[in-house]
Amino acid sequence: MATLRDIKRRITGVKNTQQITKAMKMVAAARLRRAQENIINARPYSRKLQDVLGNLLSIEGSAGNPLLEQRDIIQNVAVIVITSDRGLCGGFNMNAIRETEELMNTELSQFKGDNIALYCVGKKGLDHFSKRSYNLAGKHPGIFSDLKYDFASTLMNEITRKFLDREFDKVIVVYNEFKSVVQQKVVRKQLLPILTDHEKKEDQNINIEYIYEPDKISIINALLPRHLNALMWTALLDSYAAELGARMTAMDMATENAKELIRTLQITYNKERQASITSEILEIVSGANALKKGN
Repeated sequence: MATLRDIKRRITGVKNTQQITKAMKMVAAARLRRAQENIINARPYSRKLQDVLGNLLSIEGSAGNPLLEQRDIIQNVAVIVITSDRGLCGGFNMNAIRETEELMNTELSQFKGDNIALYCVGKKGLDHFSKRSYNLAGKHPGIFSDLKYDFASTLMNEITRKFLDREFDKVIVVYNEFKSVVQQKVVRKQLLPILTDHEKKEDQNINIEYIYEPDKISIINALLPRHLNALMWTALLDSYAAELGARMTAMDMATENAKELIRTLQITYNKERQASITSEILEIVSGANALKKGN
């Protein structure tokens, strides 16, 4: 049975842990506000870019752009998995890792290990996949401490070049999409070849014919790389905001669990202390009675 000193030490240790989890929750909450603003501000640009491309492609079709080419034979696939650089965020990282492994074991199960090139963005995903027999084509840990658009652009330029050189026939990204502070959704999205909706949208049977300058094909060719960069940038922002939301929720739960554990330990401490006092009183009374009988 634990002594009073052991229980008191454990209460002190849990209180110290509670202070740490509470501080981490506050830090995550402060960073989340900025990250949430960034992703909310980035989404309209990405959506409007997609709408403009959709309108142009509904008129011009694929315009002969190789980024839109749906290849009949797919031999090599690139998978980008986005995780965090730090832990203590619940199931955030494992959800993305499991989704990636499920993707490779189901949809991409016909490909051999060397035919799937894995790009790990974030230290946790890299730590997991580097210990297993996967073909790691890209390692990008530590980017979320100073997340910049240049990284998204550089990464997509590298992958796009390899796609055009036919090193990859398909590119898929797996990441956590930010829904709210308490909700993150793991999504898998095909980046290349670019999927488009060629159907012309009508709003109340009104067809708006836009005038483009220069010609439509030149605009399509200029916007497609920007569209890919915007997709990757929003995926990174989504993942970072989702990570902070998951960490905030996890630290809040840890703080509440510590509070409950402290209460339970305090009750145990009081019971043991009361039992100890009662035992001492009984010993004193027994001793006094023994002295009386001796006299």
